[in-house]
Amino acid sequence: MDLIAHIQNFHAYLCHDIDPRVKDWLFMSDPILPTLIVIAYLLFVYYGPKWMEERKPFHLQNILVVYNFSLMIFCAYIVREFLLGGWMYEYSFGCQTVDYSNSPTALRMAGAVWLFFIAKFVELMDTVFFILRKKNSQVTFLHVFHHGCLPMFWWWGVKSVPGGFGTFHGLVNCCVHVVMYFYYGLAALGPKYQKYLWWKQYVTIFQLAQFFIVTIHNSQLLFIDCDYPWKYVAFIQGFTTTIAALFLNFYIKTYKKTKSIANSKSNGAANDHIGNGDVVTNGNYIEPATNGSVQTHKYLHQRKHVNAHI
Repeated sequence: MDLIAHIQNFHAYLCHDIDPRVKDWLFMSDPILPTLIVIAYLLFVYYGPKWMEERKPFHLQNILVVYNFSLMIFCAYIVREFLLGGWMYEYSFGCQTVDYSNSPTALRMAGAVWLFFIAKFVELMDTVFFILRKKNSQVTFLHVFHHGCLPMFWWWGVKSVPGGFGTFHGLVNCCVHVVMYFYYGLAALGPKYQKYLWWKQYVTIFQLAQFFIVTIHNSQLLFIDCDYPWKYVAFIQGFTTTIAALFLNFYIKTYKKTKSIANSKSNGAANDHIGNGDVVTNGNYIEPATNGSVQTHKYLHQRKHVNAHI
């Protein structure tokens, strides 16, 4: 009974100060439905691979093309709303308080924050597609931690601070996602588009840069007085630092593995690595290729044939 009472008290705490401007928007009146979706996601992460164990992987090329390019357009629209909601005209890169008024600009920024929050639920499909395609090696702790946490974290942000200083993080992240999902979309089109994906390294650099940009921006509040709730800045800083550390660890290991594969290829021993799921994780971090890369048997045969003559 004490546990139930604590849960009820925590629920009441979460709901008592929801911004009245956003309270009637989808998922915002109560944290229960968003929480249930995240729980369902985590259950699928656990049971999905077991369910797929005796099944053939789904071929989702067309779905992935539509999904990735649609998310690219959606993220681009959110960037536009962040800019028109304040960052292009009124917002300062220093202290920026939340405008809780019903002015068109303030409502536009609140809407941009809410759309960013909705995007986090859409992006849960990244993991679903990995599991349905039996790319389970891509469903790492980093991937699941990132995807599983952000929807709930941003619910809290929308309900209390839908504007101001903390939205810079959303703006930067959406800019990264525009580039990232464009890359994924091209890769999902198939092997004939591989020649257009030479800039993969720069996408990775852009992804890494966002952590440092957001960290530097957040660190300002250590040195200036600002009427913006410090707990939200600390929360963003802590989460960003954690993700950055996990990503760097992952990136270093991946780089060493890729370098090792490259060395073995030069000795004619890399054929076993071709088509083994060189995939990019759709979740803020790029692995050797893409979530939508499609390699046909003919393409693999051509690659093996070429490698045999290197």
